[in-house]
Amino acid sequence: MADSNFTVMVVEDEDLLLEAIGKKLQQVQMFPILCRSGKEAVDYLSAHEQVPNAVWLDYYLKDTDGLALMTLLKQNPKWENIPVVVVSNSASTLKVNNMLALGAKKYLLKAEYRLEDIVDIIRQLNETK
Repeated sequence: MADSNFTVMVVEDEDLLLEAIGKKLQQVQMFPILCRSGKEAVDYLSAHEQVPNAVWLDYYLKDTDGLALMTLLKQNPKWENIPVVVVSNSASTLKVNNMLALGAKKYLLKAEYRLEDIVDIIRQLNETK
C-alpha cells in the first residue's frame, strides 16, 4: 500500500547511495528526507514540528556514528519513539547489541539486502505500529 504521507529520514553520508535510496522511496510513494550527516538530521528534526515516520540510519557517518545519533534521539521526548533501522557495512555483536538496546528496530548489513528489501522492512515497521 502506498502512502505519500509516510516520511523516512535517511541519514547516509555516501551521496550516490543517499540519492538511490531517495529515488527508491519515491518510487513506492514514500517521502524521503535526505540527510548527509548526523548534524543535518538533528538540525532538521529540531527545525520541524512533524517527525518522520521512520529513520534509515547508516552506522558510520563522517561527523558521528549511529550510537551517538541514537542516543540523541532517545534523549529527546519528541524523537524517542521514531522507529530506527540501522543499515551498515559492519555489524559486530557489540555494535548490534548496543543499537538494539538503545531502541533500534532492526540492524541490517548493507551487503545482505537490496534497497527494495530494506524499504519493505521499513514499511512493515509502520504497519505494525
